[in-house]
Amino acid sequence: MLSKTISLFIPNLRGGGAERVMTHLANGLLTHGYHVHMLLSEKVGTYLTDLQPAVRVIDLHARTVRASIIPLMRYLLRERPDVLVSAMDYVNVGALLAKRLARVSTRVIATVHMTHSQAAAHHRNIHFAIVRAAIRWTYSWADAIVAVSQGAAEDMIRHSHIPRKLVHVIYNPVITPHLESLACEPLEHPWFVENAPHVIIAIGRLTAQKDFPTLLRAAARLRKSIDFRLLILGEGEERSKLEKMVVELELTNVVSLPGFVKNPFAYLSRASLFVLSSAWEALPTVLIEALALGVPIVSTDCPSGPSEILVNGKYGRLVSVGNVEALADAMQKSLSSPRLSIPENALESFSLDGATNKYVELLELLTAS
Repeated sequence: MLSKTISLFIPNLRGGGAERVMTHLANGLLTHGYHVHMLLSEKVGTYLTDLQPAVRVIDLHARTVRASIIPLMRYLLRERPDVLVSAMDYVNVGALLAKRLARVSTRVIATVHMTHSQAAAHHRNIHFAIVRAAIRWTYSWADAIVAVSQGAAEDMIRHSHIPRKLVHVIYNPVITPHLESLACEPLEHPWFVENAPHVIIAIGRLTAQKDFPTLLRAAARLRKSIDFRLLILGEGEERSKLEKMVVELELTNVVSLPGFVKNPFAYLSRASLFVLSSAWEALPTVLIEALALGVPIVSTDCPSGPSEILVNGKYGRLVSVGNVEALADAMQKSLSSPRLSIPENALESFSLDGATNKYVELLELLTAS
């Protein structure tokens, strides 16, 4: 029997959680005997080198997802893959439109990496309004929709009027065999030396969603009682705002924003504490990675994902969103407490094998007829 072809569509493989997840999924599907195509609007990004050589990378030569629709339609007509998997809402809309135009039998799985109601509350612009309208118009065309957490699934069904029968929950394939080796790579940084102060780390795009201003205010409060350093790894449109806050809060010698780094795990594994300050998520992959590396965790109990990952606070401290005092207090307690021991089976659902197996079950279900 001929191997099935699974195509994954995402704009590029620049740094980001969805991009890393699609890279892991592509590599994971190879081990199950599929032909795997990675379709990119632009063939750029640091994760390109992480793809296995057997993954066929296809450049659609388009600067935007909208400009990718016609090239994607042509690809579907030419290659006729068994399944097309897309990630992120505006990309999903493009994939569904391309399939509709091509009129091919390819099944489409749209994966959702956000909590719709929270994103709508924080993005009140014309672009997001158009995407929201397109979601309601096109998502019923999907053969399946994968939400990356139970919370995100329930939110989508409730607020985006998606039929429940279309929705499946599959956690992201986050924990890979290479995570430990990446975590052990050498790191030359003046803050990670013997007898240095505690290093607290946060990782994510510098956007309103991650609410790093609350983290900085909590750091200013925590500084009164504990000597520490704070690294925020990531890049984004709020950089200038955050840099200004660092100066205003007199944290210049305490906080560093080095930007995107290719291997954040070398930093994460050496940290005394990982903090997630997000206002909303769907399934924060870096929280899972911190858990897998045994790093103590403080997280906001934002919708959705953290409470599922941390089992309602069993494996890390949860605080309310935007609460500076509670965040600072939880950070102080975590730095003063022994590290928790996390059982291996608690992480199975987030492993590459565990998540890929769930996708394989769905792929076989969709292509059985």
